[in-house]
Amino acid sequence: MSEYAIQITVKVQYLEEQSVPEKGNYSFAYTMTIKNESKVPFQLIGRHWIITDSEGVEQEVRGLGVVGQQPFLKPGESFEYTSWASIPSPDGTMKGSYFCVSEEAEFFTAPIPEFTLMMPRILH
Repeated sequence: MSEYAIQITVKVQYLEEQSVPEKGNYSFAYTMTIKNESKVPFQLIGRHWIITDSEGVEQEVRGLGVVGQQPFLKPGESFEYTSWASIPSPDGTMKGSYFCVSEEAEFFTAPIPEFTLMMPRILH
């Protein structure tokens, strides 16, 4: 196990009421859970997202914190937040990384595994 062990889980929900398919706007909420499974505390200071639509067009998003916060996680602690993304197609993907700093001021990144954004299909 590396010195920094972080478990990242995601739940995605299509936001029908905020989407306008006829105008190429599909919105999704995603709930991220970040758990510190290492033996050292760290602070999440920023994030980098790559959001890709079904045509392969990428949007990049970088910024400080998540939902206006920079959580400090002791070993065993978790932080959960919900945010959203909008793409011009009914399906796509997101992946990225969190930028973190340990209590000893060591910088590291935690990769966010790719996950799918998909509008539910109704079969007739």
